Amino acid sequence: MKYLNKLASVFFIAALGVMTLTSCEGSDLFKVNAPDWLSEMGGDEEEGGGDEEDLSGQKEDVYTIGATDFSTGWWSTWSKYYVIPEATKWIAQFTLNINPSAPNTYKNFAMIICNDEDRGATNYKEYGAIRFDNQPSGNSEWGDYIDRGLIESNLTFETDTDEGVQKLGGKVTLTLDRTEGGMIVKMTNGTVTKTYKQTSALANLNADQSNTNIRVFLVPEGSYIDWISTNIEPIGGCTEAGDKQPLKMTLNGAPKKVLLGTTMEEAFANVTATVEFEQGVTANVTAADLTFQAVPDMNSLGTKTLVAAYSKTYKGEGATAPVIASVQFDVVDKMYTLLGAADNSSGFWSEHSTAIKVAPKETFVSTFTNYCGGANWNNFVMVLASQDGSTEYGVLRADNWGWGTGWAGEDLASKCTPSGGQSDWAAWLAAMNGAKVTIYVTNNGDGTADVRCVMLGTDGVEYKQDYIGLNTVTNPDDFYFHLTIDNCHLEFDDLLGADDNSSGFWSAHSPYIKVDKGQTVTRRFRNYSGGANWNNFVTVLTNADGSTEYGVLRADNWGWGTGWVGEELASKCTPSGGQSDWATWLAAMDDAMVTVSVTNHGDGTADVRCVMVGNDGVTYTQDYIGLNTVTDPDALYMHFTIDGCHLVFE
Repeated sequence: MKYLNKLASVFFIAALGVMTLTSCEGSDLFKVNAPDWLSEMGGDEEEGGGDEEDLSGQKEDVYTIGATDFSTGWWSTWSKYYVIPEATKWIAQFTLNINPSAPNTYKNFAMIICNDEDRGATNYKEYGAIRFDNQPSGNSEWGDYIDRGLIESNLTFETDTDEGVQKLGGKVTLTLDRTEGGMIVKMTNGTVTKTYKQTSALANLNADQSNTNIRVFLVPEGSYIDWISTNIEPIGGCTEAGDKQPLKMTLNGAPKKVLLGTTMEEAFANVTATVEFEQGVTANVTAADLTFQAVPDMNSLGTKTLVAAYSKTYKGEGATAPVIASVQFDVVDKMYTLLGAADNSSGFWSEHSTAIKVAPKETFVSTFTNYCGGANWNNFVMVLASQDGSTEYGVLRADNWGWGTGWAGEDLASKCTPSGGQSDWAAWLAAMNGAKVTIYVTNNGDGTADVRCVMLGTDGVEYKQDYIGLNTVTNPDDFYFHLTIDNCHLEFDDLLGADDNSSGFWSAHSPYIKVDKGQTVTRRFRNYSGGANWNNFVTVLTNADGSTEYGVLRADNWGWGTGWVGEELASKCTPSGGQSDWATWLAAMDDAMVTVSVTNHGDGTADVRCVMVGNDGVTYTQDYIGLNTVTDPDALYMHFTIDGCHLVFE
């Protein structure tokens, strides 16, 4: 990380005007590599560059799509849009760079064919996608308007891990021909040729039926593309090979919280920026290319502003003027939410968590770390009550004691079933100082309720406490629980994924929770999103050992798994509707409160309902009703994973 004295005045000016600066996350990534495109136009047939197309009308269009370290994931970066009118042929040339150590045949590129709309627009529709590799039993092309029977290729793979993917690399000539009424696609590098020949008329997916244009764009995965030329000027114009000055910048992956005492190098090491240069070209740069300043400082608690500057041209020369961007963060002394003072000075009933409704046939799961005082009762306390608190069904202490109506005619404490280890109270109390606690509160819907506490002590012993069959719940539709303290404190620190959103897909998982037949299990958490729609929470439904995935459900209404017999999971999602404006939804999902409920009907079907209260105050919902491939209803489990985001559970 570089701290340049010559930028001091830039930061001074930035600090004065910092409240007017804005920053957002996510952008299409275009990177100029400035190859000698004119000399690349020629090409030797044996080197994969020859073809039979007339390239005399090609326009220079020089930029790079994808990270040059081959780290680009699927649908994380896109080429420009190329609009192809009816009766027109599009010809493009580019160099496809294949990872020399990539084992997967699908790590090349796909051409997405869509109507004349931007991705994410309300009326956006896809004809489908055609990928350069050919795997008849796989997904090397897809879409409702793509007939896989019309595909031909001289290189066919049987599985994702077949050898030969390197043959796809080199200079590719791509054509899409609409001159004869249908759509003929040809991808060739002189060694591998793949074609799609549709002679029937192409359906018109545009809302305005007088508009017969289609659009295409390319998406790399685990590869990168150095664009060379096109005969149709793309939206936004072609990119010339010359150097370009930076115009503006946005920051990505900045932490929301920084622990007091953390150095600037440590705090912002994973921050990246998307820099926009002249001619609409953008590039992703790392923290090593940026200069940072915290305004006013990082040495005290409170809300701060991170100001970053970038002072290079696209080719890495000194820029005429640097570009700056800013984002706010908090300097904190604890990275989690506390209930009760950290010195255990908060007395009994002095602080309460938010009351949470537990609906009939629902189990709510909550996790936290317990830090106790000097006596058995100086630990967490659960409260079961009506919403307004006027009726207390039970006040349950960690030390197997409590009060409330509980059971008709019976003392609440007498109905506690402990695991047994609590008989040595001195050992138990010591173990509870830092114990990881999971609470399960079940509303049986018939006027009874169950509570289970699992306390993993600092001694490695798992202590349990069960209250089964509380039978005085007079109104099952008005049943709530919350937590309080008694000279102790609780930390809600169940963090999944790195808090700078650097954890990749499937890199962290929450514990598996069983969903019993006839029951609903609910978890609630804060979702902190990354820079794309899929960089949010992921709900996973499996069997006990995870070997069968009934559903992997993303927050952005997409997923996979057995789901429904003969139907894709994504097609069965019923969203609330607000997700049609994806940019607004994505912005709202950062620090959104999310409640996910999974219902096991016990007959081989299950439901998933996600309720997302965004930071904009809007409630977004997502329903998957009737997943019908749960082969073992006695072993249905739910858990969560992440993808460039992080979750904080309640």
